Amino acid sequence: MQPIDETAERILYSSSQNLNLDILRAQEAHGVTWRVVDTLAELRYEPRHVPKLLIVDRYLMESGDASLLREIAALWGTSGIFVCSYPEGAEAPKDVPEDLLWGYLREPYHSKGFAKLVSNAFIFILNQLETERSRHELKEYSIKLQELNSIGIALSSERDPDKLLDLILKKSRDIVYADAGSLYLVEENEHKQKVLRFKLSQNDTFPFGYKEFSMPISRQSLAGYVALTGHTLNLDDVYELPQNVEYNFDRTFDRRTGYRTKSMLVIPMTNRSNETIGILQLINRKRRRDLVLDSPSKVDEDVVHFDHLNEELVLSLASQAAVAIENNILYKNIEGLFEGFVNASVTAIESRDPTTSGHSARVANLTVGLAELVDRIDVGQYRDIRFSREQIREVRYASLLHDFGKVGVREEVLVKAKKLYPMKLDLITSRFAFVQKALEAESSRARLEYVLEKGREAYMLEKGRFDDEFNLGLMELDSFLQSILDANEPTVLEEGSFLRLMEIAQRTYRDIHGHEQHLLCGDEVTQLSIRRGSLDAHERLEIESHVSHTYKFLSQIPWTNDLKGVPEIAYAHHEKLNGKGYPRSIAAPEIPIQSKMMAIADIFDALTASDRPYKKAVPLDRALDILRFEAKDEHIDGQLLDLFIEYRIFEQGRILNPA
Repeated sequence: MQPIDETAERILYSSSQNLNLDILRAQEAHGVTWRVVDTLAELRYEPRHVPKLLIVDRYLMESGDASLLREIAALWGTSGIFVCSYPEGAEAPKDVPEDLLWGYLREPYHSKGFAKLVSNAFIFILNQLETERSRHELKEYSIKLQELNSIGIALSSERDPDKLLDLILKKSRDIVYADAGSLYLVEENEHKQKVLRFKLSQNDTFPFGYKEFSMPISRQSLAGYVALTGHTLNLDDVYELPQNVEYNFDRTFDRRTGYRTKSMLVIPMTNRSNETIGILQLINRKRRRDLVLDSPSKVDEDVVHFDHLNEELVLSLASQAAVAIENNILYKNIEGLFEGFVNASVTAIESRDPTTSGHSARVANLTVGLAELVDRIDVGQYRDIRFSREQIREVRYASLLHDFGKVGVREEVLVKAKKLYPMKLDLITSRFAFVQKALEAESSRARLEYVLEKGREAYMLEKGRFDDEFNLGLMELDSFLQSILDANEPTVLEEGSFLRLMEIAQRTYRDIHGHEQHLLCGDEVTQLSIRRGSLDAHERLEIESHVSHTYKFLSQIPWTNDLKGVPEIAYAHHEKLNGKGYPRSIAAPEIPIQSKMMAIADIFDALTASDRPYKKAVPLDRALDILRFEAKDEHIDGQLLDLFIEYRIFEQGRILNPA
């Protein structure tokens, strides 16, 4: 609302039949325009904000409807008042609503008294208009402050850099009704020199495509001048800049599009250290937000200057914007640091167990892929589940770090490829080599005794028997050793009979001291009799403890609210729906859905990975069948597995082995 101009036009209307034109003309010297009206209907369309005084007499009221006066009063508002005139000695007209009247005037008019009444009336109207203007301005300022607060909240919560800049420029324009605007950021180029990067442009009248570019910071451009000086530029018309200023306005865009840039507000965005980190350039403040400036005449008519209130509001918003931009940069830096920490943690895990290199990343890809699928489907048990961008990141971090606790597991257990440790297998093969040598020695001794007792000719007749007995013994030893080597190979599923091992364990030999010993010791038989995998019960418990180690480690990290679920998600990835998982043996209702998804990804990758020395990669079809068995036994979630298979999530981020 525009300030009241005390020298502006004022209109005096009169319907008095006792009209004294000289008295009315005398008001012209005071800037008052006068008119004589015959009917009240003439006054319906008079300008609202021009001060108006109507002197209405009883004759007009008698010939018209008093309700029309009330209608006009509503149309005029505080910009007009009514005075009722009537002859001296007569009663005031009864049809005039007294609540609308400012006063009465006796006829005939007297010059001095009439002039005083008119002067006082217009002073009253101007005071009313000023009060209304102040009230309107205060209300508008209050609304703008509330809007500014809401904008500050929105800026502080936006994490996407491009969306943040777009929001800053849009809200800056909205709050002052700017038709267009641009945003620049101060940055360093490859030569460590500060430059201005044109990041963004918006225009309600002529939306157009733009490209980012950088330019030197120079006083010759409006943005460069503000960046160098830190001073605000508030220009009523950029085509008519003050003389002797260093800056100028580039009209290239206007010439190319036919747009007319007029008023402009150029504001520095300064950080906490009072350093300029960006420039807001707002163009063509409109009288109303919804106006479109599609012609030069519209610009002349509807574009106004940016007043002091606008400047204060945008300065405040620019300060908030600078803080938001710096916070966003800091947030991204922290994200980068944390991403580096996560990657370093994964490297640390895999350096202890190089055979599983890539497992964490593959599980993360598969789990995130399944989570993103669940987020977008609208059918099935999980149709109402939705994940935000932050929750997807939470799933990714939990998946990448799900095995970090393996740093607390003994390396020999962690990398155990066969059922027997290498040194134990070496001991057994050395034992068999000794037994073989002993068998050779025994065969030689028996042959020598036979020669000494029976003679050479008799031995030659029996030599074939001696050879057969010796070869049979060697073959049996080789068979025993091969059975041990076969039993030493781990299996994916529980399978195999170990009677052969028991048979071998019953066989004995005499050691170097002549003591009788078994071909296999009790602990060796136990290790070789492991039905699935390569770990015995104690070793499996040690491996399973990695989950608890992971949880304890991850719980020490001061996660943000967006990522606080990482420890719990990783903690439950080895739990089973039937409550027979580890480490807490919790059942389906207590297992987070993210952990259920990770369990499928973890098992699938363990089955199909080709980099495990203790097993061969399982073909895809076989791996999926095993997963279906796991779901049937209520180990993993069947609904999630169906999605995993139907939408071929298993193809994400890995090379599969052909069936």
